[in-house]
Amino acid sequence: MAPKSFLITPLGWTFWLPMLATGLIVGGMLLLIYWPAAIAVAVLLLACLAFFRDLPRTIPADPGLMVSPADGRITEITRLDHHPILTGPALRIGIFLSVLDVHVNRSPCDGYLLKTLFEPGMFLDARHPQSGLRNQSNTLVLVSAPPTSPGHEPIAVVRQIVGAIARRIICPIAPGATLHRGQLFGMIAFGSRTELIVPNPDRWEVAVNIGDHVKAGSHVLLRLRS
Repeated sequence: MAPKSFLITPLGWTFWLPMLATGLIVGGMLLLIYWPAAIAVAVLLLACLAFFRDLPRTIPADPGLMVSPADGRITEITRLDHHPILTGPALRIGIFLSVLDVHVNRSPCDGYLLKTLFEPGMFLDARHPQSGLRNQSNTLVLVSAPPTSPGHEPIAVVRQIVGAIARRIICPIAPGATLHRGQLFGMIAFGSRTELIVPNPDRWEVAVNIGDHVKAGSHVLLRLRS
C-alpha cells in the first residue's frame, strides 16, 4: 500500500513557497546579467527545496507492526521503567534526522489522535544526549479507538523534537483525527530527532539496531511477539 505523496510536501509551503518565488526572481534576473550566477542560485534553490521532499513509500500491510515515523539513523533503543503518558513501562526508539534525510513524519500505526502536547525548550544539537529532554518538542498520543469511546487505550507516542538547525515543528492535525500506518502527519523543518514510544515493551520484538538507517512508513521498527 502506497499513500499518495508529492515531490514536495504541502506541509512546509510557508517555507518553500517564498524560497521558490525568491529563487525564480533572483535567478531570472541573474540569467540576463551573468548566467553562471544564475546556475549557482538554481543549485542552491534545489538544495533548499530538497528539505521538503515527500517521496512515495510502500507501507507494510502485515498486522502487528510499528513502522518508522521518520527517515534517519537509529540512535537509541531504550527500555523505560515508567513513561508519564503511558503510565507504565515503555520502549523508546530515537531517530536522528540529518540535513540530508527526508523530513516528513508518518504515523507508525493505525490509530486515533488523542492529543498533542507542545513543549517549549532549547535548540541543542539533536545528537546531544539531553536533546530529547530539553529541546522544544511536540508529542502525539495515539490510541486504539476514537477518543470519545470509553475503551480507548494508548498504543503509541510519537515525539517531534527540534535540533540546532531545525527550528520549526509542523503538525496540523487535530485531536480526534484518524491516522493510518504510514500516513503523513507533519514534519520538522531542516531535520532533528523523532521518537517512537510504545507501552508494554515485553510484547514487542525490536526489528532494528543502533546505527541502522530507516525510512518513514516503509521500515519496520517493532513486531508484536507471537
